[in-house]
Amino acid sequence: MSWGSARAVAAGAACPLRPASVPLQEALGCRLAAPLRALVAVPGADVSAMDGYAVAGAGPWRVVGRVLAGGAPHGGSLGAGEAVEIATGAPVPEGTESVVPYERATADGMWVDAAAGAAGVGGVVGGVASSVAGGVAGGVAGGVAGLGRHVRRRGEDVGQGAVVLGAGAVVTPVVLGLAAALGHDLLEVRPRPRVAVLVTGDEVVHEGLPAPGRVRDAIGPFLPGLVAWAGGRVVATERLPDGPAALRAALGAGAGAEVLVVCGASSKGPADHLRAVLGDLEAEVLIDGVAVRPGHPQALARLSGGRLVVGLPGNPFAALAAALTLLAPVLRELAGIAVTRETSALAGVVRAHPVDTRLVPVRRSGRGAVPVGHDRPGSLWGAALADALAVVPPGWCGEQVELIELPQGG
Repeated sequence: MSWGSARAVAAGAACPLRPASVPLQEALGCRLAAPLRALVAVPGADVSAMDGYAVAGAGPWRVVGRVLAGGAPHGGSLGAGEAVEIATGAPVPEGTESVVPYERATADGMWVDAAAGAAGVGGVVGGVASSVAGGVAGGVAGGVAGLGRHVRRRGEDVGQGAVVLGAGAVVTPVVLGLAAALGHDLLEVRPRPRVAVLVTGDEVVHEGLPAPGRVRDAIGPFLPGLVAWAGGRVVATERLPDGPAALRAALGAGAGAEVLVVCGASSKGPADHLRAVLGDLEAEVLIDGVAVRPGHPQALARLSGGRLVVGLPGNPFAALAAALTLLAPVLRELAGIAVTRETSALAGVVRAHPVDTRLVPVRRSGRGAVPVGHDRPGSLWGAALADALAVVPPGWCGEQVELIELPQGG
């Protein structure tokens, strides 16, 4: 199957997961399935923006109460010449014209006035005299707040019912904080598809230096990050010996995942049992090999219960190429993530294959995509130097090519 057809089949094999309402702590990394609306206004009442005194009329003001953030509001409204000592975030009494910060005020017993030299005529901070002294109606007079100064009005930041984020937005840590501030305990999201990774091979070791005839697993370490980048999450990783029995048992169990990724065992050698096991399980094989280099021996199948199986080659760069060909489109479709397409000129010598698509590690530049080399199937060196893979079609003659972004850190 051609590379382009394989990508289309992979995307078409998956249907977006149904939206679900999940607690905030479980929504991180998901995408909103519905617009995020404010359940409450922010702020929810007229509140003080400073620690100080809520005042009405001209000073000096008689202090008639005290309001702390989270405490009971002041009972009644302020009359001219009255003040209430107030904390930042506390609701201001009805009739409040402005808030005088502590550093702009002088207190004497039950009375408070604007600090010397700070107010306008007669210590007025909110009324006409202050406006005349400052020369700007409702502005700042001599450095002291004018009418409405240091008071945040209800709904000033976000009105109740306002849409603050659209469907499809990624739920980041900041979005979680915003949702909580707007009154949400649950978010309607598209769940991240669950992925189980099955690493096969008697020759594969998972730590330390491999002995002669053994190889260090380089695929298992990059898959969780790639899966997360594509919209999924790895929920289980199993290390399996060669042989059909262990693979058959693991695929049958499923680990509660929508997608199972088999690393190795996808070729047609004596230790490659994936195809035989898929036959035993009566799976529907959707893709059996893709005309791409590296990564030809890859596979996609659907088990009887609907779970998808992605078979990756055992060579690391070939496995990465196959994961970007089949696994990433499957996960993005399940997660409801729109796919964007990027093209570029190639700024370097690249040999096209007469039959197969080539995936070439490149770095973007002002001149175009520059091949970085080191692209043998068994090595991730070139991919580590690159920020994208150039899709070089068979018989390519110098036209612009598609770029597949490589997962980055963070």
